[in-house]
Amino acid sequence: MRRKGELSPSGIDRGWPHQVALRDDDGQYLGHLPRTGLLSSLCEREHNVTDGRHRYRVFCFSDRGQADRFRELLSGEEFDPRDRSGRGWVRGRGAARDARRR
Repeated sequence: MRRKGELSPSGIDRGWPHQVALRDDDGQYLGHLPRTGLLSSLCEREHNVTDGRHRYRVFCFSDRGQADRFRELLSGEEFDPRDRSGRGWVRGRGAARDARRR
């Protein structure tokens, strides 16, 4: 349930489509994030997914370059929102889908 005015998951995916998953198995916040210009396009909300073995916190960016630098800096993985199934993550599903389109 969302509060009035709160971003929906689909709204986040549209406005901040460049997403980075960081492993967070213990469910604790990953600590302080580097406070640089790198986070100027970061969405105020993030979400969690699991691939069945590990838990991930997903950070969403409007700018691809900032998402890529964030991913490299913190050893994250690129996350395609189309690969989300509820709170689960079907890894590689987007790549297979894109290959079928070619």
